[in-house]
Amino acid sequence: MFVLHNEKTRFPVKVWLESKEQLEENCLEQAYHLSQLPFIHKWVCLMPDTHAGKGMPIGGVIALKDTVIPNAVGVDIGCGMDFIPTNIHMDAIQEIQTGNGTVIQAIIGNIMRTIPLNTERYKMPQRSKTLDRAKEEMEKYEKNTDLLPLIEDGYFQVGSLGGGNHFIELQKDTEGYLCIMIHSGSRHMGKAICDYFHETARELNRNWHSEVKDEYRLAFLPVQSREGRQYISWMNLAMDYAFENRARMLEKVCEIVTEVIERHTDLKVEFGEEINCHHNYAALENHYDANVWVHRKGATRVREGELAVIPGAMGSYSYVVEGKGNKESFCSSSHGAGRNYSRTGAMQAFSVEQVMVDLKEQGIVLGKRKKNDVPEECRFAYKDIDEVMAQQSELVTPIRKLQTVGVVKG
Repeated sequence: MFVLHNEKTRFPVKVWLESKEQLEENCLEQAYHLSQLPFIHKWVCLMPDTHAGKGMPIGGVIALKDTVIPNAVGVDIGCGMDFIPTNIHMDAIQEIQTGNGTVIQAIIGNIMRTIPLNTERYKMPQRSKTLDRAKEEMEKYEKNTDLLPLIEDGYFQVGSLGGGNHFIELQKDTEGYLCIMIHSGSRHMGKAICDYFHETARELNRNWHSEVKDEYRLAFLPVQSREGRQYISWMNLAMDYAFENRARMLEKVCEIVTEVIERHTDLKVEFGEEINCHHNYAALENHYDANVWVHRKGATRVREGELAVIPGAMGSYSYVVEGKGNKESFCSSSHGAGRNYSRTGAMQAFSVEQVMVDLKEQGIVLGKRKKNDVPEECRFAYKDIDEVMAQQSELVTPIRKLQTVGVVKG
């Protein structure tokens, strides 16, 4: 970890990398903008997977006094990970054939037929305790009439994957046991909320003649303002919805895994402890004797002893980790490997054939309706997850290493 503190910073920037040269120029500029915010508590943090985002870098963590910034949470509010291990050893199912290929191929195929991917949605509304509760507490939301359709619309998306870097993976750990990992968020809801309140904050900031420049894209809301309270209510709704969205998908995937394996073997499938965690959100926490709003945008909370999930990239490795409760990082770690290439850059640098050959050579089953954009999410487009883990050794302890065996992408 190194610290940036110069004529461009009002508050220090702590970076969990070896040197400034490892930061892309746009990411560094965004970090300087964050450090100029007058309501920063202590310093700005950048995790080892950091790269430029909208307003605030992905892999950034800030603690704010009495303030929230929609773009410092991001457009996919509540995006995060869900993970569960099984008692099934890959050696016991690897070679077994079903009517739809291997066991892994059959599971991947059934997932694609069961869970809506990318922009797909369910034809009928799904059950959702989160949305039911929102309708019972409508006084929290009714003033923001432009956002109200999100609640009814959400019933058709809960339990769906989305696109981009979201995935459902079948993995094996270093002992050979089958595990399930899901990466998804609040679907369209999070983006609509972020965009709505960012524009609200921009207008208010102009009226207040705020010293935070509009081009920084860091328009803010005081938490005691009407608009600040409204944003927090909607943000928490999106977080709960994202948590439920992942849990519902995991429930369906577990049913599919159980059905396929128990139909084609004599094995009885059992599941271990589930870990469901966010990495795009803001929460009121106490750090250095102050109650502050910690914004984690592409960063994971890892209090001492807390379990979390840090994915790599498709065809790479992922980790289950235990937090060390590092105070300087506001008890945070990376949320993944972090991109080396933009989506456009990856499409230019790597071919579809190159990625498909790489997955085939590793024996990885890919479930994806359209393959033409597969380079966007290939492992070559991301940083080396093991290098990222080495950079954050003072933040987390790896307790389970996982390798992709099958992946569903939107």
